[in-house]
Amino acid sequence: MEAVHPILRARLNEADDNARMLLNLRKRMARIRVFDPACGSGNFLVIAYKEMRAIEAEINNRRGEADRPSEIPLTNFRGIELRDFPAEIARLALIIAEFQCDVLYRGQKLALAEFLPLNAENWITCDNALRLDWLSICPPSGTMVKHSADDLFHTPSDQPQIDFENEGGETYICGNPPYVWTNDQTKEQKADLQRLFSSHTTAWRTLNYVSGWFLKLAQYGLVCKCSGAFVAINTICQGQHATILWPVIYKHKHRIAFAHEPFKWDNLASNNAGVTVVIIGLAPEPILSATLYAEDPNKETIARKVTKIGPYLVPNVDTLVSKNRLQISSLSEMVRGNMPYEGGYLLLSSEEKQKLTACDPRAEKFIKRISGSAEIIDGKPKYCIWITDESLNKAIEIPAIHERLQHVKALRLSNNDPNVVAMAETPHRFREMNRGINSTIAMPAVSSESRLYLPVELLPPNHIITNRAYGIYDGELYNFSILASTLHIVWVGTVCGKLELRYSYTNTLGWNTFPVPKLTDKMKADLTRCAEDILLAREAHFPATIAELYDPEKMPADLREAHDRNDEVLERIYIGRCFRNDTERLEKLFDLYTKMTAGTGSKKKVKA
Repeated sequence: MEAVHPILRARLNEADDNARMLLNLRKRMARIRVFDPACGSGNFLVIAYKEMRAIEAEINNRRGEADRPSEIPLTNFRGIELRDFPAEIARLALIIAEFQCDVLYRGQKLALAEFLPLNAENWITCDNALRLDWLSICPPSGTMVKHSADDLFHTPSDQPQIDFENEGGETYICGNPPYVWTNDQTKEQKADLQRLFSSHTTAWRTLNYVSGWFLKLAQYGLVCKCSGAFVAINTICQGQHATILWPVIYKHKHRIAFAHEPFKWDNLASNNAGVTVVIIGLAPEPILSATLYAEDPNKETIARKVTKIGPYLVPNVDTLVSKNRLQISSLSEMVRGNMPYEGGYLLLSSEEKQKLTACDPRAEKFIKRISGSAEIIDGKPKYCIWITDESLNKAIEIPAIHERLQHVKALRLSNNDPNVVAMAETPHRFREMNRGINSTIAMPAVSSESRLYLPVELLPPNHIITNRAYGIYDGELYNFSILASTLHIVWVGTVCGKLELRYSYTNTLGWNTFPVPKLTDKMKADLTRCAEDILLAREAHFPATIAELYDPEKMPADLREAHDRNDEVLERIYIGRCFRNDTERLEKLFDLYTKMTAGTGSKKKVKA
C-alpha cells in the first residue's frame, strides 16, 4: 500500500472537515483498483482493502454519515494466483475482510444483514501471471474483464464477465512474487522467462524468476497508467543481475519511484522465511523525485527524498557497474585461484597426506597446502599434489603419485568439455598453476554476510589457492588494507551481489571496479601499517580462525580497533574524514567510479 495509502492519508489530512473535499476523496477511493498478480492467499489485497475502509470510515465520521454503506467495491481488488486453493482462500479472505470492516464501522446488525448471501463472483483468477495478459484482468476502462478460473462455489468459468463498478479510477499494483533462482527453476518457469525476456537480452537465463513480474508491470504500465510495487529478493538490485534486468525495465519507460533498502523479512510464505528483501516501486517516466526508505538503528523507518533511485538502490545514482578485466585504480592485479579438475586425486586431506608420505617420503616435496573459501575462513588444513613441468619426471617415479595421475588423465578424457579433455595431456597440472613466491593475499569467493569485514587472508609462501578464492600474488600489503575495509565490503555487497545470504566475490566486479583515489607513497605506507596492525591483532589470538575472530558477537576488541583505525585512515583519503554511514560511502564510491571510468567504456549508464 506504499504507493497509495500515504497519498490518501495526506489528502484526508488536507481535507480536514471540508465536506466537499471529503466527498471528492471518497468518490476517488471508490474508483481505485488494487491488483496483486501474485496474490497467494490474498494478504496484500486484504490489507489494502482494510486500510482504504479505515480512511473511508474517517471520512464518513467527519461528514456525519457513520452508518453509510461502503462505496469501495470488493471486486475492485483483483488478483492472480497460480494455485487453486490459495486463490479460493484469497476470495474468502476478502469477503471476510468486508464483513469485519462492516462490523467495525457500521455495527454488527447492519453487517449481518448485508453479509448473506455470499458474493460468488470470481474476481481472483487462478492462472499463471507471467502468461496471462494483465489487461484482461485489470483493463484501463474496467470493461471486458476476462477470467479463466471457477468461482469459490465452483461455478463454471463461462459465467458473465465482472466489470469494475466504478469507471475512471487509478490502478495500483502490489505483490510478493516468488523468488526462484535459475538452478531451482522448473522447465515451465524457464519458459516463462524466455517468453518475456529473450527479445530483450541474451542473458535471461541468469535472471531470478521474480524478474518476470517487474517486466510485466512495466509492460502493463505502457498501456494502463499505473504505479506498482513488489517485494523481491535483494539480489535483483545487485551484481550482474542488476545489469541484466534494469536496462530492460528502463527500456519500457519505467523508473524506480520509491524503494526500501534491503531488510530481513520473515513471512509465512513457503521458502521465503528469513530472506533479505527489498521493496521496489515502479512508475512511468518522467519521475521528478523519488523516496528511499530505510531502517535507522532503532528499527524505525525513515524516508529520504532524492532526485532518483538507481538499480543498486543508491540515491541519485543511475550508473551500472560491469565486469572489468583491468584494475581501474592502479592497484595490484588479482586473479582467480587454480581450478583442479582432478576428481579427488590431486587434492588430499590430512589423513591422505600422512598416508602418502608414510608410503614414500619422497612425496613430501610435491605436497603443498591449498585453500579455497572454506579453508581460508575455517582454517581447516587441506593439501594438494603440486607438480611443475620441470619436476614431473621425478614425481612419476613415486608409484602412488603416478597412479593418481593416471586416474586424473582418465577422468579428464571422459569429460564432455573439449577444454578439459585437452588437459588430460598434462594430468599433473591444475588448469592454472599460479602461486605466490613470498605471499598471497587471498579473498574467498563466497563468505557469510554476518561479518563486518570480508575475510581476506595473508597466506605464506607457496600456499596454493583453488578456484574458490582470488589471489594477489606477491602484492604490496596496502592492498590487504583496502580489501579489509568497510568501504570495500559495502562496494562488494552492492556491485558483486550475494549468493543467498553470502557475499559472492569476483575480481572483475569486486576488485577491478573498486574506485580508489590516487595513492601517494605516504598513503600506501599508512595503509600498510594498518594492514600489519590487523594481522598482528589476529596473531595475538592464535590459533583462532577467521570464522572465530570475525564473529560479530565475539570479535576481539583489539582486532576491532585495528579495523577501525584502518577504516579511518582509508576514508580520510577519500573525503578527509570518516563517512557517516554506508549510504554516504556508496554515493562517494559511485561518484568516483563514474569519474574514473568516464569515456573508457567500463561503466554503463542506464538509458531509456
